[in-house]
Amino acid sequence: MTDTDIAPASMPVVRLIPKAEARAIRHGFPWVYANELVTDRRTRNLTPGTLALLEDANRTSMGVVTVNPASKIICRMLDQDPEAVIDQAWFATKFTRALAHRARLYDAPFYRLVHAEADGLPGVIIDRFGDLAVVQPNAAWADMLIGPLVAALQEVTGVTTVIMNGTGRARTLEGLEEKTEVLAGTAPTDALPVPMNGATYMADVMGGQKTGLFFDQRPNHAFAASLSKDARVLDVFSHVGGFGLAALAQGAVSVLAVDGSAPALALAEQGAAAMDVSDRFETRKGDAFDVLAALGEDGETFDVVVCDPPAFAPSKPSAEAGLRAYERVARLAATLVAPGGYLVLCSCSHAVDLTKFRNACSRGIGRGGRRGQIIHTGFAGPDHPLIPHLAESGYLKALVYRL
Repeated sequence: MTDTDIAPASMPVVRLIPKAEARAIRHGFPWVYANELVTDRRTRNLTPGTLALLEDANRTSMGVVTVNPASKIICRMLDQDPEAVIDQAWFATKFTRALAHRARLYDAPFYRLVHAEADGLPGVIIDRFGDLAVVQPNAAWADMLIGPLVAALQEVTGVTTVIMNGTGRARTLEGLEEKTEVLAGTAPTDALPVPMNGATYMADVMGGQKTGLFFDQRPNHAFAASLSKDARVLDVFSHVGGFGLAALAQGAVSVLAVDGSAPALALAEQGAAAMDVSDRFETRKGDAFDVLAALGEDGETFDVVVCDPPAFAPSKPSAEAGLRAYERVARLAATLVAPGGYLVLCSCSHAVDLTKFRNACSRGIGRGGRRGQIIHTGFAGPDHPLIPHLAESGYLKALVYRL
């Protein structure tokens, strides 16, 4: 046991109020909200990320949790064994289980290795890029135990470089500072090539969005690409070329990639060059809504149009505004689809469920003067497992319409 390990006997005890739903936690729900816990002065003074023993109102032990009095999610379940020691060996067990699943899925080590609660590590995201891994510790406890976490990660996977990407809204909600640093090995000086769906993507793991690449869209890239042979493709909110480069790999005759980020489009162009398809790949920097409108005014049409925007509804209060934005995207994009062509619409907003998203998209298509049939509904890839008790983990939706 190292200095950062905490033995159960030395842990503080936190207790559920009598009306809290202890049964849900026993059956796998991973969170305790602030209004479900007895928050006396001692509990309120715990350092964010403290490990504690959780008891129900009858003082029956329920397991080891991490406590953050500064968060609405005041406790996150780590282990239902109250005797569990959260040390390097504990992390290694989690990583071994996660790795076994990904190794069955993919023949190359490029995937999401840990998907937070669904892999038993609340608030922790780890994406793997060959012998490099990017860790997003989006909960205070992971910041506190980053040493044994990284040691176990290297032990189990053999990665030599580990980057911490401590940015984003989730850390802000936990009261954590934003920082990016090298935890092991040496930071790459250039973008990393990532093979996926026959395409080559360039991932900026030090300065790009999130971990540098979005692995979650892999199966949706593949499905859209299967429709793209000999097609003219428009990839809006393209980021580093996710849908567009996959389409080129499957024989698209041309791709126009649209994004507001010049660095992202530059990475997309690097990917196209690595694939030797630059002659079929064009980029346009600009506001996606403005570009969609301008293309419509010019009478442009495409065989496949893809819109994969950022989260328009990152929280419940923003859900209605987000749905209006999704409807607007669908309306503008629908006018650009050639007769008999395909429209792919995506949402990564966990605050908007599939039914509401589908309704908004269908309304938008109708208001664009088009009619369509849904031929496919997609979700995140299997390296992004979904915990049944937590609807928020099923955030990604993709709808494919034939217009």
